[in-house]
Amino acid sequence: MATSKTVQWNGKEVPVYEMQTINFSALLSQEPAELEKLVRCCQDEGYFYLDLNTVDGRRFIDDHQETLKLMHHFFDAPLEVKNEYGLISPHLGYEPVGSRNGVLENTRDGYEMVKVSRDEIQRDSPHIPRNIKNSSDIKILENAIAGNNIMSKAILSALSTGLGLTGATRFENLHRNTRPSTSTLAMMHYIPSDPVTDHNVGHQKHTDISSLTVLFTEQWGLQIRPPGTKQFGFVEPKKGTAIINVGDSLRFASEHVFQSCIHRVVPFDCTEHRYSVAYFLRAEDDTMFTDSEGRYVTSRQWHDEKFMAFLASPMDQAAAPSSLLLGGMKEDETDVYGTLKLPKMEPVAVNDIKKTAVEVH
Repeated sequence: MATSKTVQWNGKEVPVYEMQTINFSALLSQEPAELEKLVRCCQDEGYFYLDLNTVDGRRFIDDHQETLKLMHHFFDAPLEVKNEYGLISPHLGYEPVGSRNGVLENTRDGYEMVKVSRDEIQRDSPHIPRNIKNSSDIKILENAIAGNNIMSKAILSALSTGLGLTGATRFENLHRNTRPSTSTLAMMHYIPSDPVTDHNVGHQKHTDISSLTVLFTEQWGLQIRPPGTKQFGFVEPKKGTAIINVGDSLRFASEHVFQSCIHRVVPFDCTEHRYSVAYFLRAEDDTMFTDSEGRYVTSRQWHDEKFMAFLASPMDQAAAPSSLLLGGMKEDETDVYGTLKLPKMEPVAVNDIKKTAVEVH
């Protein structure tokens, strides 16, 4: 993976990996050269920028700005208010800081997250946190979820056409809007953290439990590990673009031809609050595919198993198949933070996390 730019981070020069840019308007018209470029991105790397700086895409940028305002309102609330929402299901609810393993050995994560699923937002009385539940807030969430769903479906359709798929074999037919799925909008707030002194740091390396992830972020911190490389490097945030990752389900649906994107989040500026929004487009719950262990499983089974692996202790994660966290993608060597080590700390038990959950009947 060629890179021409580096940045200073953690006392060393770290690459900033180049990414291809796909034009959203060209995808909508399914221009052959853009379709070919899109397919190559998914086959060779598993990620790309989606350029939304056109009349077709600018509304999604505007929607993101409204979502950011709503996020600030939610995350600025006292912890007891956020915990009222709780973790209702793996794709719906609130996860406080420290719910998962961190990016460093013997740390927990450094972010809090609120998730609202596509299925939930369509209910007559959706389960939404009370401090963002007025009609204008719900409309913002609806617009964000609908817009991200439109973008990701356009990408799926373009990939199907680019590969010459027809009829029931097209990827869109595993992602019908009328069928239950775990597709969800996740809003994430990373707290200021210093890797030398803090015990809550970043977001551990993983591939996404999704077919496609549409990520909006205006701040540095996302790192990827391209196929065939031995080092994590940064992704540069670019105004007017979304970052698209191929997730596990689309890799499986492509019979492992597409690459999943191994990535993590680290503190780039230890003093800043970082905000990002990700939409995880996921296949219908009962979609069947062959995972990286050769098992024939449903999309929902893979989602729930991987989610529990995210919450597991480091010991339990180490004992689980690597295909869970990394979607079967292979690594040449382990790269955490070089030689930096932190004092050992006790992991948070899954049961302790779940005590904040709210039961919905």
